[in-house]
Amino acid sequence: MNRLKALLIKEFIQMKRDRLTFIMMVGMPIIQLLVFGFAINTDVKHLPTIVFDQSLGQEGRDLISAFEASGYYDIKQVAGSYQGVDDAIAKGDAKVGIVIPPDFTENLKHGRTGSVQVIVDASDSLSANSAISTAQIIGQLKSQDVLIQRARGTLGKNLEQPYDIRIRPWYNPDFVSAFYMVPGILGVVLTMTMVMITSMAIVRERERGTLEQLIVTPLKTYELMLGKIIPYVFVGYIQATLALMVGILIFDLPMRGSLGLLYALTSIFIVASLSLGVLISTVTKTQMQAMQMSFFVLLPSILLSGFMFPREAMPFLFNALGNLLPLTFYLEIMRGIVLKGIGISFLWSQVASLIAFITITLVISIRKFQKKIA
Repeated sequence: MNRLKALLIKEFIQMKRDRLTFIMMVGMPIIQLLVFGFAINTDVKHLPTIVFDQSLGQEGRDLISAFEASGYYDIKQVAGSYQGVDDAIAKGDAKVGIVIPPDFTENLKHGRTGSVQVIVDASDSLSANSAISTAQIIGQLKSQDVLIQRARGTLGKNLEQPYDIRIRPWYNPDFVSAFYMVPGILGVVLTMTMVMITSMAIVRERERGTLEQLIVTPLKTYELMLGKIIPYVFVGYIQATLALMVGILIFDLPMRGSLGLLYALTSIFIVASLSLGVLISTVTKTQMQAMQMSFFVLLPSILLSGFMFPREAMPFLFNALGNLLPLTFYLEIMRGIVLKGIGISFLWSQVASLIAFITITLVISIRKFQKKIA
């Protein structure tokens, strides 16, 4: 314990001297959480919209009001011709164009179908998908209202819909993308900083020549590994705390589960990320190699962990590769505690997977590392 204590003191002193790196480690989570939290938003609303209403009837105005009331369309312009709609979308002034034909009102009054053209700028596929799906829903709802009114007028009595489908979305009923993305961003930030910093730990000692001093000490291999991991556990806690504060105060992130359990399981994930960084540090010879390998690990972590894309839609091979990444299990832990409010009885398999990952990586690192200068 005395040997490990001396090494820990050395690491904290070194961390204190390198103030720029420490400031980056503490400030990076806040900056990235704010940037990604606001930028990565799948709720594409308030699309600038231009309207060309040729019918000038009450039915057309009601339909336009329904589009605007949905929150997905902001009526920015009223065109006087079809060419005006075309020009506005081409210039990028509008993402959506709604064209109501002159016979729209007459068709509806005589029981015929009133066609409406919705032009969508599909150069941005995410915005286009949102605009198309919302327009279809609005059309279906308005059609149901018209059909019910016609049926009431024909039969002279109130009619009830034959199917009463009541949808109850749980955990995130308003489909706020920040509630889904912010926990994922926290995991990505911890992965990036923890893996990158520790991956250069032993390599930095070797390049600076201080590894020779460690070699002549009675330190054991596992003590050296622990000495490189433990100081950054505290840094990881600082990052996680700051990120959670930003998520709760700025993005209104709910905290439905136990905060103590979240911190306890976060420590396991931090150690898993640090152990992966130590493993990279033992197989690389320069800091540049360590940094490159860290980015090589980071990209699959973002793409295969379920942070951005649902893992259920991935092919079997890539889904299996995602099970080798600590971030995959931590995202399930974070979203489970923060959004669902579940406890350890539902998360024991993810915890066991993280512990197994830590054990395997540390064993490989200890066997790989040799107390000599390569």
